[in-house]
Amino acid sequence: MTREIQPFHAMAIGRLAHALAAQGRSVIHMEYGQPSTGAPAAAIAEAHRILDSEAMGYWESAALKQRIARHYAQTQAVTIRPEQVILTCGASPALVLALTCAFAPGARVALARPGYVAYRNSLAALGMEPVEVPCAADVRFQLTAAALAALDPAPDGVIIASPANPTGTIIAPEELAEIAAVCASRGIRIISDEIYHGLSYGLPTVSMLAYDPAALVVNSFSKYFSMAGWRLGWLVAPEDLLDAAIARMNNLFLTPPSLSQHAGLAAFECQGELEGHLATYRANREALLAALPELGLAGAEIAPPDGAFYIWADIAHLLGPDRQGKDGINDSLAFCIKLLEDTGVAIAPGVDFDPVEGHHHIRLSFAVSTPEVHEAIARMAPWMQQRAR
Repeated sequence: MTREIQPFHAMAIGRLAHALAAQGRSVIHMEYGQPSTGAPAAAIAEAHRILDSEAMGYWESAALKQRIARHYAQTQAVTIRPEQVILTCGASPALVLALTCAFAPGARVALARPGYVAYRNSLAALGMEPVEVPCAADVRFQLTAAALAALDPAPDGVIIASPANPTGTIIAPEELAEIAAVCASRGIRIISDEIYHGLSYGLPTVSMLAYDPAALVVNSFSKYFSMAGWRLGWLVAPEDLLDAAIARMNNLFLTPPSLSQHAGLAAFECQGELEGHLATYRANREALLAALPELGLAGAEIAPPDGAFYIWADIAHLLGPDRQGKDGINDSLAFCIKLLEDTGVAIAPGVDFDPVEGHHHIRLSFAVSTPEVHEAIARMAPWMQQRAR
């Protein structure tokens, strides 16, 4: 019997947004966690060079694996062998590899709620049981060591995300250490999604490998490196699961695109350009946080994002019929569709990230240009003010 999984509603919002744009509407895309900037210039130049000189084929770049291993040594003071780095077609296959080599069908895996939609849906599709732990603003929407210690029975595994999607919150290093200690004492295997590492506005982004060498770490070129469309990521596999992870990668996905691997290696040397992107996100974050009162969201439960490029907001007070008793927008999906149709601003419905409380939450991505953020605020503010009245 096949497993039923829920749709990714933000993708449907994106399709509607593209359809409206095709009709000539002006659309601002804040529904995806996708940088509006392109790949670094040197990465693009290297891709052009390879296209002109190589036929390419199935290939794993030893140089890129070595560079990623060096990256952990330089940024995290963590030593891994290059052979532990499995290059993947983005972070999504890396997550599938991690789950299938660490857990059998029927395994129970804990995760924060709210959390990235594909955690819950991938677990369900693979015949595993998501154990969602409600995490509110008082814990910055993040799993804690205390919450993991309280789970009875202990889950087989846990997915940690710091910075997190949809909230952008970061788990402090001392809390990560406590989480690792709880998991070690209870036999809980850790999968750490570190796809937003490098995107921080002050707090450090520490790898779980610093506290648990047996953790499986997922990462990607999609976010910090601004290469979402290149479909390149990696999994750092612990020694005891390395052969299983390699076998799954080779059979399920073969190799990531050769062109992307060449470009990814070049992207590692583009820190100045990439830090410029981070400066843009920082300005966008400040603009949106300052506009919360104007958007009618000042009283909502919001944990200002420490990293990534999202704001997670409660819109319960903006739901329901308008002043004339019309439209009856009673959930976040209907809210996002109506907002897009009326203003041309696409945002993500909270139900993707929290099937319980997400019906009255939204996620705004500020990975667009700063002028687009200001234009989005100008469009959304009167619309939301009218709903608040």
